[in-house]
Amino acid sequence: MRVNHGNNIAGIASTFRATPLFFDETGVIRIGRSRVGLSVVIGQYESGMAPEDIVRAYDSLRLADVHATIAYYLRHMVEVKEFLRRSELETDAIRDRAEAGDKLITRDSLLAGVRSPHDGNDTTGL
Repeated sequence: MRVNHGNNIAGIASTFRATPLFFDETGVIRIGRSRVGLSVVIGQYESGMAPEDIVRAYDSLRLADVHATIAYYLRHMVEVKEFLRRSELETDAIRDRAEAGDKLITRDSLLAGVRSPHDGNDTTGL
């Protein structure tokens, strides 16, 4: 499911330099070479889980990447929380439409949401 972040991507992506964070093809921020999302790691961290425990729970993560992600989060907490809040709202809206029996939601309509601020096609935002 692709989420339409609009200009939200450009703002947060501009701060990614020297971090293991990247936008995947659906507009979700992932960590390192894993499919684990930023929201998962931050959620676990906020729930009191130690970086070592996060890596044990998600074995595709590297400890250094989790530490770097948490450090990034602590330096950019306002932006990250706002990004994650908006992403959750957009995901909820898509889910609500689907559950309400809205017309068939096609893959194309979901993928049409995220566009890069650079060229309209690249969803990395980097």
